[in-house]
Parts: sequence; C-alpha cells; structure tokens
Amino acid sequence: MKQIAHDQPLLVAEGLSKWYGRQIGCRDVSLALYEGEVLAVAGESGSGKTTLLQLLSGQLEPTAGRVLYRMRDGVTRELAALGQAERRFLFRTDWGYVHQDPVLGLRMAVSAGANVGERLMAVGWRHYGRIRGTASSWLDRVEIDRSRIDDAPITYSGGMRQRLQIARNLITQPRLVFMDEPTGGLDVSVQARLLDLVRGLVAELGLAVIVVTHDLAVARLLSHRIMVMKGGEAIETGLTDQVLDDPHEPYTQLLVSSILPP
Repeated sequence: MKQIAHDQPLLVAEGLSKWYGRQIGCRDVSLALYEGEVLAVAGESGSGKTTLLQLLSGQLEPTAGRVLYRMRDGVTRELAALGQAERRFLFRTDWGYVHQDPVLGLRMAVSAGANVGERLMAVGWRHYGRIRGTASSWLDRVEIDRSRIDDAPITYSGGMRQRLQIARNLITQPRLVFMDEPTGGLDVSVQARLLDLVRGLVAELGLAVIVVTHDLAVARLLSHRIMVMKGGEAIETGLTDQVLDDPHEPYTQLLVSSILPP
C-alpha cells in the first residue's frame, strides 16, 4: 500500500479569484490546510470570506486560480478536473459542510434519525438496525436525547438543529469540514455550548476545518491559524493567538480593538 505523506497539505488554494462582472468576490487568495488543522477565515460582512469558502468547497467555479485536494489514496487532484459524481462522493465521504442556517443542511420534514442515517446509506450502509444504532449514538455525541430520534428537525430548537446538522456531517468521519458561521443567529448561551461541542469533536476526530466567522472570539476558541479578509483579499494570516494578540495590519488592529477589547 502506498505510504501517504501526512506532512503534505490536505487542501491547497493557489491564486483564487472570483469576479461577478466588475464586482470582486475574492482576489488572489492562496492557502494550505493540513490534516487536523483548523483555519478561521475572519472579516466583516462583505469581506469575501463566504465566497472563498464556496470556492474551496467546489460550489463556485473560480475566475482564476485553482483548488487542489489530496485524496485518500494520496493522489492530489484539482477540483475543477473532478467529475460531478466524484464531487458528490467527496461530499458524502471526505467532506462536510455546516451551514449557518441548519435548514439549508437538513431535510426538515423527515426524522432526525433519517437525516443522520441517510448519509451512511449514501456510502453503502444497508442494515437498518446498524444505521439506527449509529445514528442514535451520534445523537448522544451531539447532546440530543435519543428519544428525539424519530422527531423531525422542524420540531427542534435552533441550537438542536445545528447540533443535528453537525452529526449529519460528521457521521461518515470526513477528513475536511467547511463551516459557515456555525454559531450565527444563536443565543450567546447556546453558542457557548455549541462551540465547546465542536471543539471537542474536532480534536477527538482529528478533523481539518475551515471555519468562516465574523466573531474573533469564535476564531480564537476554535482555530490554530487565522486569515483576515477585507475587500475580497487576505490581508493578514498567521497563528491565531499571534495575530489576535499582536495584529500588524491596521484593519486587523481595528477589528481586534472593536471586538476583543482589552
């Protein structure tokens, strides 16, 4: 069996740009993400961070640049060269995507168990008892009572829906998870509980994560490295604590002073 070099990046972006006519969404962004690493992409609304996340996850085609991903066999592939079936398979196995609004990531009219279990069926699981048992254990892991397994997410609170979406994404043990403002719109107490849960699962499973957030406190809690974006460009990148404790760029200094006052 081929030895996979885990010191090689899992995901690489080279000169990513996206234009909407004359309007810039993202310009000349490059990065490398390694297994087990959490990268926060931070910035104010309109900074380009969600556009970047959609480019990295293959949901948008770049105007320029490319995204490379190291597959499980160790071969690095360009996303643009993957067929639709290959991309779908990545999202069922290696990738997860946690939306800010869990309604976008869940099937609201079917049960919680079906939401979690159908991802297992997508990768070939067929034994009903095994699927239900695994789904139940994942409800436990995301702090949802097993007795709610047959209830539809429409009956859940916002925090429960987000935890269910996380279970749905992590049950196939992906290597890379994209998170778009995962705590946005939740009450502060619910945010804190969810962040503790996410941090524990990321560490336990050794996930690589790219998390988009406008909240620098979230970035500090979850990420190893941070990329600060402004006007579609990455203006400062580094270890999260170093950037937040000693920001070099005036814009980053302004963000830190306004959001994380001393």
